[in-house]
Amino acid sequence: MNKSLFKLQCPAPKFDFDIITLAHGSGGLLTNQLLETGVFDLLKNETLDKHHDGAFLELNGKVAFSTDSFVVSPIIFPGGDIGELAVNGTVNDVAMCGAIPQYLSLSFIIEEGLPISQFWDILVSIKYAAEKSGIKIVTGDTKVVDKGKGDKIFINTTGIGRIHPQADIDMNRIKTGDKIIVSNSVATHGIAILSVREGLQFETDIKSDTTNLNHITTKLLDEFEKNIHLFRDPTRGGVAATLNEIASEIKKGILLQDEKIPVLPQVKAACEILGLDPLYSANEGVFMAFVEPGIAHDVIKILQEFDEAKNAAIIGEVVDEHNGKVLITNPMGGKRVVHMPIGEQLPRIC
Repeated sequence: MNKSLFKLQCPAPKFDFDIITLAHGSGGLLTNQLLETGVFDLLKNETLDKHHDGAFLELNGKVAFSTDSFVVSPIIFPGGDIGELAVNGTVNDVAMCGAIPQYLSLSFIIEEGLPISQFWDILVSIKYAAEKSGIKIVTGDTKVVDKGKGDKIFINTTGIGRIHPQADIDMNRIKTGDKIIVSNSVATHGIAILSVREGLQFETDIKSDTTNLNHITTKLLDEFEKNIHLFRDPTRGGVAATLNEIASEIKKGILLQDEKIPVLPQVKAACEILGLDPLYSANEGVFMAFVEPGIAHDVIKILQEFDEAKNAAIIGEVVDEHNGKVLITNPMGGKRVVHMPIGEQLPRIC
């Protein structure tokens, strides 16, 4: 079911208030109504329904654990909102560990004055993203701060998942010759956020690529097991920052092929107009995989079975030369260094 149809099945309840006030964070009657009528009723499951200070979980074997905070501005953007982004972001962080996400905590810091209609829309997006990824929201917290002390809403999440039985995801397993695969077109999220933040008008709509990736990574681990050496999602800092971190850590070089890096035409055009490099722009529905060279093309075939990975491509490989650096070649054979980004191209991106 797509998100628009899902939202139609989640009509907002009747609240006795139109905006969030400080009293909603006081622990009294208004807090109770906000949580009971809003959060608990919409996101209910057998664990959350206990309304305890924490959650009782069944965990067997090795698990992955990740936490993140989301402060994106604007909180609603083309293709998603901060709620969907928070769930997808943490689900993906757990999946990048070679794990199958199972449980999520959810905490809100809400600025006084946030319209309850916006909060409800964010809650519905959270529910949609949680159901799509197959994760349960089992505990959380809500705080309200004075107007001017926040930026509408911040969300903190923590995810837990069991490690896939065939996974051995470790940067130390990367070796010379490994192929580097990107799961879809890059830079889409960063440019979507920038376009609405700065009021830019492009000829075509550019929507965020935010989505959960755990079903894809699980499928790859089912098929290729330990031949997958590393997953990593290039969020803030984009592909450039992520690959520089990896090259520095493994003390090997990385060589990319410029013409192989997938970028949507409208995103590439926007980057050219704005003087931005797509390699440095944030992504929220893309991951990179370092894999054994012999399986790279088979990995691409499986990725392209998913709508979220139609433009998957092999973009480079690990080499012994230029230790700790990332280089990129153009179709004419020229090379340039892809440096680690300095500062933030696009602040408040996630």
